[in-house]
Amino acid sequence: MERLSLPFVLVLISLASACPRTITTKSQGEKPNDDDQQIQAVENLELRNQIEQIAAAAKGRVGVAAVVLETGATVSLNSHDRFPMQSVYKLPIGMAVMKQVDAGKIKLDQRVSVTKKDFVRAGQHSPIRDKYPNGTEITVNELLRYAISESDGTASDVLMKLAGGPGAIQAYLTELKITDLTVLNTEKEIGQDWEAQYRNWASPEAAVALLRALYERRGLSESAHDLLLKFMIESTPGPKRLKGLLPAGTIVAHKTGTSGTENGITAATNDIGIITLPNGKHLAIAVFVSDSPADEATREDVIAKIAKAVWEKLGSLR
Repeated sequence: MERLSLPFVLVLISLASACPRTITTKSQGEKPNDDDQQIQAVENLELRNQIEQIAAAAKGRVGVAAVVLETGATVSLNSHDRFPMQSVYKLPIGMAVMKQVDAGKIKLDQRVSVTKKDFVRAGQHSPIRDKYPNGTEITVNELLRYAISESDGTASDVLMKLAGGPGAIQAYLTELKITDLTVLNTEKEIGQDWEAQYRNWASPEAAVALLRALYERRGLSESAHDLLLKFMIESTPGPKRLKGLLPAGTIVAHKTGTSGTENGITAATNDIGIITLPNGKHLAIAVFVSDSPADEATREDVIAKIAKAVWEKLGSLR
């Protein structure tokens, strides 16, 4: 065998070091080999450690679940813990309503009365209450838009009542085989009792399971799926959360949730959503920040930084 000169060997080593390392995922049904599994485990550990470091700034409880829906690449932190949802729970309410629209029990153009008795209290977010202080009649389609795109508490309560109450929402979630997600109270009730928000909770894993159900159109027609995603993409609250540090133009279909602050502690600063990755795949992610003494900017920055870290790492996988 011809002996290689030292300079030539050094050049080869340099070139090998410069080549970027790519992590691949196997096609469906193809078994990953040991090297793939070891690399994936290392990558997941690195990302999880990064998420833990980011989460520390909240000085509270942080839960994360994320999965690339087409490949199954995933990462999580405290993903089975219970977190108060706040307005995140408007998404399962909206999905349950659309299930009844598909069944012909409710019509999108059906007009529904909204009275003063339906209004959430002052201090809770409700553009409908602010725009129509004496009440109004509004279509189901508009109620859904207000609830999902503008996170209107009054709209959410009217939709919940229209769907049959919390029991009907919970029955819908049971149909989807989604556990660890509880819808028990109206927005008005949550606004009157600080502890009530903790009884309306979800685990990050369950929130991602809900997003997957929506993405896969389980129990929903294509038109219902498209309308809900449209309202989520158009959502105005929380621009500094999941979307905050992602490239301009990134499509994020999301639903936020935010509590008040009591004794310096904010119970919930949340955002869950489906992010379209540069390669066309879709990242379902839920980030919950709970019981945090940090200010709003810090809490939202934690969500934004986690979303960016997950987007960069999982979005780079083939």
